[in-house]
Amino acid sequence: MLRVGVTGGIGSGKSTVSHRLAELGAHVVDADAVARAVVEPGEPTLQRIRERFGEGVIRADGSLDRAGLAAIVFPDRDALDALDAITGPAIASRVAERRAAAPLDGVSVYDMPLLVERGLWVHEHLTVVVETDVETRVRRLVEQRGLPEEDARHRVAAQATDEQRRAVADVVLDNSGSPDELERAVDELWATRLQPYAVNLVSGTRSRRPHLAADCVVAPRTDWEARAERVVARLAAALAPTGVVTEVSHVGSTSVPGLLAKDVIDVQVGVRLLADVDRDDVRADFAGAGYVFHHGIHSDTPHPEGADPSAWLKQFLGGCDPGNHVHVHVREHGSAGWRFAILFRDWLRHEPVERDAYAAEKRRLLALHDTTSDYVVAKEPWFEGAWQRSNAWAERTGWRPR
Repeated sequence: MLRVGVTGGIGSGKSTVSHRLAELGAHVVDADAVARAVVEPGEPTLQRIRERFGEGVIRADGSLDRAGLAAIVFPDRDALDALDAITGPAIASRVAERRAAAPLDGVSVYDMPLLVERGLWVHEHLTVVVETDVETRVRRLVEQRGLPEEDARHRVAAQATDEQRRAVADVVLDNSGSPDELERAVDELWATRLQPYAVNLVSGTRSRRPHLAADCVVAPRTDWEARAERVVARLAAALAPTGVVTEVSHVGSTSVPGLLAKDVIDVQVGVRLLADVDRDDVRADFAGAGYVFHHGIHSDTPHPEGADPSAWLKQFLGGCDPGNHVHVHVREHGSAGWRFAILFRDWLRHEPVERDAYAAEKRRLLALHDTTSDYVVAKEPWFEGAWQRSNAWAERTGWRPR
């Protein structure tokens, strides 16, 4: 199933977004609702809160005085951390139970205020951030929830900043307009990205870039690095339990600032042994993260010409997200292919003249070839010379792969 995390600062309107997604057919789990459920009378979590914060946070009827507890923890970082340590495991367990009930071919939405703060976004296929300016959020909390303004500001300050949320957001929904505008934005997101992504996951279909080279290669985009960082973090988290991965890194043209490129994020996954990729658990974790093996690509072109092809073997996967085209190159750590992917990136980053020469070659070939497949093949002769020059640069500068 497609896993979508929905988050935003308190008062931002994320619950409105989640409610609309539920109307459209998503299976929604609300972290706040779960958090209330695990502290109901009789729950072991409530007893632990009583022991840590005292009888003053328990009402006469045995229920939790949520407002009283909030007044203690939100101004005090240590107290808030202590509360999180008590409630976090119980909430996580209950959330996992409820999300497991979602249909396998559907969309599972996790409405979670602290998705960013707790680093949980790495386990979602997509992170949707609902954004509203701080003053509007404070006003909503005062007018709609009846909170004192000082309390409202304490709660806002205790959460991640807008900048921190944007850094991990695949989608930012602006809720500064009317409710109708927000609903239309959610509907468009559902139709153009969430539903197609869910279908791709079920069918094992990777998203495709445009077939025409002129539509595929674009001017440098400012979001490439941020998109790549999210891909790298999610893959690293998904594959960590396998124990076979040495590193995950952004490579290829989109990793070089200022270089025109296909709007595709290339990521290299280094593994101890390439054969480990055929393990059932490794393949399952790739699939669970949203990546599909392409069985027609098993190696890169060896360099220099005539080199041993076995040093250039790899496994290739494509991402299922229609809103972010991703290619994953799995290579054995220390192999010639693994080394060149990192060297080529670092060389172009440090040598603007070579970067510009590569850009000029791309433009020349784009004028000669219509399809992306022909364009990619036509670049190979240039790469032979690039391999020679980049290795000379590495020797001259003492470069080593990090």
